[in-house]
Amino acid sequence: MCHEIYVVGMGPGEESMMTPQAMQILEKSDVIIGYTVYLKLLGERFSNKELLSTPMKQEKERCQLCFEKAREGKRVSLICSGDAGVYGLASLMLELGKDYEDCNVTVIPGITAANSGAALLGAPLNHDFCVISLSDLLTPWERIEKRLIAAAEGDFAIAVYNPSSRKRADYLERACRILMEHGIEPDRACGYVENIGRDHTCAKTLTMAELLHTEVNMFTTVFIGNSQSEIIDGKLVTKRGYRL
Repeated sequence: MCHEIYVVGMGPGEESMMTPQAMQILEKSDVIIGYTVYLKLLGERFSNKELLSTPMKQEKERCQLCFEKAREGKRVSLICSGDAGVYGLASLMLELGKDYEDCNVTVIPGITAANSGAALLGAPLNHDFCVISLSDLLTPWERIEKRLIAAAEGDFAIAVYNPSSRKRADYLERACRILMEHGIEPDRACGYVENIGRDHTCAKTLTMAELLHTEVNMFTTVFIGNSQSEIIDGKLVTKRGYRL
């Protein structure tokens, strides 16, 4: 017997921004497993389900719990914010799945913060872009720095995930300085969005020089335009190159 497990991207958290496929999978699930914050975002709609969680930094244990519950004959969904395959648990589930040959893992896509945040700002990722996380919990800062330099030299628009936390209060400033040292000018068009799809959503456009001294929190996604990006009527726009 093959036990089915779904790794579901729930988008920013607001129900209207979840895909119909994700909603259908969660409706059919017996057990929904996820970080406590994400379970709360589901609201009352799924309160009749068996809801299970593990604390932060116990992601492996959370994934293993999915396999254990599936082997009990339960239909299991593991939820992740945004898209489960973008800084989510899809890869860890597939890695661990090698030891659970009787379980099949299916990844259900969701709207990641780069997309939902970009829509609020305008069109900052409308040409070649990259996504870089400033979290050095699992990635050495030296490698993050190399990726920032490569993005600047390649003239990519950049979506920055995990720009700050209590322990990494100056990481965004450090990243901005690295980018400016490698060709990004002080008046480069930038923006950021806080609490995407949640209460108190805030979107703002600004220059790189202003971003350098801006304090953001862990619920913020930062956008840095390429050399062709502009702020047009308050919107951050990265142009495709069409002749007007």
